Parts: sequence; C-alpha cells; structure tokens
Amino acid sequence: MRHTEKPGTETAPKTRLRWWTELPLIVLVYACYSAGRLLVRGDVADAVDHGLAILDIEKALFLNAEHPLNRLFTREPWIGVPADFWYASLHYLVTPAILIWLFRSRAVRYRAARTWLMTSTFIGLIGFTLLPTCPPRLLDASHGFVDTMAQYSSYGWWGGAASAPRGMGGMTNQYAAMPSLHVGWALWCGVMLWRYGGTRAAKVVAVVYPLGTTIVVMGTANHYFLDAVAGAAVMGAGLLLTPFVLRTAQRLRSRLPARLAPAGTASGDAP
Repeated sequence: MRHTEKPGTETAPKTRLRWWTELPLIVLVYACYSAGRLLVRGDVADAVDHGLAILDIEKALFLNAEHPLNRLFTREPWIGVPADFWYASLHYLVTPAILIWLFRSRAVRYRAARTWLMTSTFIGLIGFTLLPTCPPRLLDASHGFVDTMAQYSSYGWWGGAASAPRGMGGMTNQYAAMPSLHVGWALWCGVMLWRYGGTRAAKVVAVVYPLGTTIVVMGTANHYFLDAVAGAAVMGAGLLLTPFVLRTAQRLRSRLPARLAPAGTASGDAP
C-alpha cells in the first residue's frame, strides 16, 4: 500500500535550507525577471496587433468574459476600487507570504515549490519576449474597454498612466500581458494552500484566491481571458520541468564541493 505523507509530518530535507542563502536567491531571481521584462519591450504596433488577434480568437470561440466584467467594475466603484487594490497589491504580498510560510513550516516541500514558481516565471518571461501583447485597457476606446486603474487612481497609490506606483510608469513593461503571471502565481498559491494548508479555511482560500484573481485581471482590463489560460498553462509547464531542474541543481551542488576540494582528498569519499 502506498504511503502518503500528511502535511507537516515530512522528514527534514538532506540539505538544510538557510534563510540567508534563500533570500538573496529569491531577490536575485526576481530582479532578473523584472529586468528581463523591461528589456524585452516589443514594438507597440506588434503588441496591439497581438492583443486584437487574441480578441478575434476569443470571438471565434464565443468567449467574452472581459467586456461584461469590465463594464461592471467601471460602473460599480464598490467593486472596481477593491479589485484595483487586489490587482496592485496581493500579487506582491500573498506569493512571498506563502513562500515564507512554506520555508518555515513545510521545509521539505519548500525547495520543489520554490523551484516550480521560479521555473514557471522564467517561462512566462519567454512568453513576454515572443509575444508582447497590448492589454485590453490600452486598446483604442472603440474596442469597449475602460482602464479601471486610471479611473480609480485617486483611491490608490498607482498612477493613471500605468498599473504601477505613481511616477514609476516607466519602470514597468505594460505589454507583458501574455501570459498572465498574476493568474499563474495565484494558481501556485492556491495549490500550496490546498496541499499543505491543512484546514478547511485554507482550502477555501486556495480556491477563491486564484478564481478571484482571474476575475480581477479581466474586470480591470489588464488581461484577456486567454492570458489567464496561458498563465495556468505556464504553471503546468513549470511543474513538469521542476523535477529536471531539481536534479540538475543537485548535480551541480554535488560537483562543486568536489572541484573545490584539496587535491589530496579528491580520492576520498564525499562527506
């Protein structure tokens, strides 16, 4: 009979993780990702064409969740304003909070979870490079979308010209919309909470958070429905690649001490 470990009962990992090595790694990876987003800014005309092509594909598939949600968020500030805060903040708060929680209480699962998130994020960066996409809010008004971030900018810290803090619009790539990593990261958070949360409340949040994020990114006109689908697909690809990345990293870790060992101890057993 196959033995299944319950969350919280795992044995300690062979290589103990230290926060002073993990924190710089996370910061470095996120800095590389952020810099990569800025460096891969594509041609605006191409980005607009890609956005319109996505709308055409959705129309052919009879998909149109964005317009009714965007009209609702625009018409009802009591929905639109919280949605803008959701979009502008939770993406950057919930994900690191889940990482810290896993590091502290689910150490044996942390390395694989972190690797999955990082691998998927870099796959997303490839998507931004190959397919710069104009989000719905930046299309011509004739396409029927309203930028709720601009409409409700007086309520928050984001600027009216970009979904970034005021004065920092030039520090973001507004055409990095395909895939939606807001949805991808939220899905990762949901999986972590569902698998390791251990309570009914955690499972509820595990479902509500990614679903809510998907609704928010469309209602605020920051993403198309297919952006959200692509975000989920990227996370799936990252999950499949995670074992390979972990094995590669383990081989590199095992070779490094051997290369650094003194010549006289090279023939001895590894510690």
